Amino acid sequence: MGIIKDRFKEKADSVNAEIKNLLKEHGSKKIGEVTLAQVYQGMRGMTGLVTETSLLDSQEGIRFRGYSIPELQQKLPKAADGEEPLPEGLFYLMLVGELPTEDDVHHTTSVLQRRSHVPTHVFNTLEALPLNTHPMTQFVTGVMALQTESQFAKKYAAGMNKKDYWEAVFDDAMDLIARLPRIAAYIYRRKYRFGEHIQPNGLLDWAGNFAHMLGFEDHSFKDLMRLYMTIHADHEGGNVSAHTTHLVGSALSDPYLSFAAGMNGLAGPLHGLANQEVIKWIFELCEELKTDLPSKEQIADYVKKTLSEGKVVPGYGHAVLRKTDPRFTAQMEFGKKHMPDDPLVQTVWNIYETVPPILQSLGKIKNPWPNVDAHSGALLVHYGLKEYEFYTVLFAVSRSLGVLASLCWDRALGFPLERPKSVTTDLVKLWLDGKGEIWGD
Repeated sequence: MGIIKDRFKEKADSVNAEIKNLLKEHGSKKIGEVTLAQVYQGMRGMTGLVTETSLLDSQEGIRFRGYSIPELQQKLPKAADGEEPLPEGLFYLMLVGELPTEDDVHHTTSVLQRRSHVPTHVFNTLEALPLNTHPMTQFVTGVMALQTESQFAKKYAAGMNKKDYWEAVFDDAMDLIARLPRIAAYIYRRKYRFGEHIQPNGLLDWAGNFAHMLGFEDHSFKDLMRLYMTIHADHEGGNVSAHTTHLVGSALSDPYLSFAAGMNGLAGPLHGLANQEVIKWIFELCEELKTDLPSKEQIADYVKKTLSEGKVVPGYGHAVLRKTDPRFTAQMEFGKKHMPDDPLVQTVWNIYETVPPILQSLGKIKNPWPNVDAHSGALLVHYGLKEYEFYTVLFAVSRSLGVLASLCWDRALGFPLERPKSVTTDLVKLWLDGKGEIWGD
């Protein structure tokens, strides 16, 4: 492998074994209010953030300002020709903390329409990328190119009172949310539709216009986009994309830089890229079994084969949830309403009945139930949006609503630079031997 790589591997193997032994013997030992295992293993269960926009309950799922997804589907205003909530209404709720009226939502839509112009240099930047560039790489590149328009960056450079930070962040957040569908749709049409772009329709709502620019005019697809953008918008503050946006924003990086950083996190296989992995896995399942509608027995055998190869079943399990994700349920109900006979959608439902008992039988998995990613791809494929590499971009456009609303609150409340203390394993060992303190400034 090379001298340096070999030495690193040898050292890493040694330290890895040492840490495993430390956690086996001392993992439950408390450091202040947390355990040593929590410090080493992803800070699971540690409360260290305040996020006003939403809260994730292990049993009830996500609540936006206290409202569950079924309640939002009932209470939020809808498009004149739609049955699903307008995501502009959810953004208003997360930002203001109150359910919007129809006039509030229409006003929010009109504000986003007025702010939606994307400068030509952003498209030129995207065109400079190879066509085979992953859609998420193109998306983040587009956001970074758009950073030239940041009001916060300009006003901070000119000298701005810290009490006014929130206002410049608010303006950037509104501009960014307004422009993201145009950038995302441009990437889709560039990569998958021979560069045949579709101009925005200023008479449509935010998600409806996004569907139009993607090239899908079916009314129920527009409704799917409204539902998708609503249920993917936020998932409290500890997930990678939300936490990263907050963290980078705490350094007073403007919303464009902060959001781009968060979306680089969303692009990871253990976060937003999971929706891509789910549909890919289902396609591979059907291809190997040579059927569009595998039986539950066939699915069970394929699941066991996947697990025996040391792989996970994508779309199942969640770090916090301990029941079926309500976002999965909302999509399942949409499928039953609009496409009950679709073989791929039926396969998702059969997987839902098959996978949890198998995972439960292993005795190691706390949550064998599906999360939001387990269903979304099948709905999109039904309408012809089969390019699963693009799915995380859809997720990113939606997630802007939550993380940017939270960023506005971060600056309005004057939250400081986030800077947790870190320690070395050598210091941990000294502390376990009673020879030093593990915390400090």
